[in-house]
Amino acid sequence: MNELDFSGRQVLVIGGSSGIGNGIAQAFRAKGARVCVCGTRERANDYSPDEGSHLDGLDYFQLDVSNAQAIESFQPSFAKLDVLVLAQGAVIYRRGEFEMDGFRRVVEVNLMSLMACATKFHAMLSTSKGSLIIVSSTAAYHSTMGNPAYNASKTGAVGLTRTLGEAWAGNGIRVNGIAPGLVDTKMTKATTANPKRLEGALERIPLKRLGTPADMAGAALFLASPLSSYIIGQTIVVDGGLIL
Repeated sequence: MNELDFSGRQVLVIGGSSGIGNGIAQAFRAKGARVCVCGTRERANDYSPDEGSHLDGLDYFQLDVSNAQAIESFQPSFAKLDVLVLAQGAVIYRRGEFEMDGFRRVVEVNLMSLMACATKFHAMLSTSKGSLIIVSSTAAYHSTMGNPAYNASKTGAVGLTRTLGEAWAGNGIRVNGIAPGLVDTKMTKATTANPKRLEGALERIPLKRLGTPADMAGAALFLASPLSSYIIGQTIVVDGGLIL
């Protein structure tokens, strides 16, 4: 038996149009799953591989998770769902999160939409005895001085993972999470594209390299597989040792 064979399984990755979510989506596709991804742009062709978007072989749908009504009215193309990955994320730099409008926007995407999407697909996941994987951040475990909304929302995501893990286990749904460290995506360019900041970051990572979307995908495959059948409510830190 190959525990990482997802042939015949339906996977949905919200926030799967680029970066970590896209890496997770392609990993499930490589293991045989049919994979749908959601992003904010109108069409898949609106994304570029230069932005970390590799959408070949994936079914693409537009979904603005900052709009609660859009989530509620979203009509998927599938009738069953085995794995739901919530990888949506937002951040505002230059102290934009200290303004209440900015704070609300980030929390809406990074936390509020998690619960909205999870409840949207609860019935499908319950029917399939499926897995829900919430992507948070190692920011949940330390201060991020310039980004209060990002920090608060990612801390909330870890708490939500614990709580839904306990609450939905009786429905046959396993809820777990991944907390990425510093991964080279378009969201982290403020650090990775700045040589001085990058040097400082790498110095703090025991493995001396940035994480990749593929690193995060390995954890997601594990959490959705029978190999983790007795794990619920846990968030796996995948950071190369950054917060040790």
